[in-house]
Amino acid sequence: MTEIWFYHLQRRPLESVLPSLIEKSLEKGWRVVVQARSEERLDALDQWLWTYADASFLAHGRARDGDAELQPIYLSTGLENPNGAEVRLFIESADVAPALAESLGAPYARVILLFDGNDEDELKSARAQWKALKDQECSVTYWREDEAGRWEKKA
Repeated sequence: MTEIWFYHLQRRPLESVLPSLIEKSLEKGWRVVVQARSEERLDALDQWLWTYADASFLAHGRARDGDAELQPIYLSTGLENPNGAEVRLFIESADVAPALAESLGAPYARVILLFDGNDEDELKSARAQWKALKDQECSVTYWREDEAGRWEKKA
């Protein structure tokens, strides 16, 4: 069964948290898909992953770049998984359920929904998705940043 983790961002922005989650996934040998709702958000993320650290970058691609199946990290607004990713990260209130349904033949090892707790719309969306996934008896876990910026499992 796919593990579904909800990451409640309160102290750090997505741009600070996302690269480390991707790096940890790649260290496990997992390929990654990052799904957003808008192309504009992916444009910004596309640039950020190349420049987020002075000494490092995260190689990635999108459909328009070609060779999607070769990308260790694939950025998308759709349900596709051309690189055979084992981890799918959802940002910008992207809907988890359709991607889970699409992946039944090859389920993800882990799905992570990241949401900004300071954004009322993202908070409402995350709560609605949590409830819907719980109602479907999915395995969901809730993580929240503590005072020091470490992740604590809350539910």
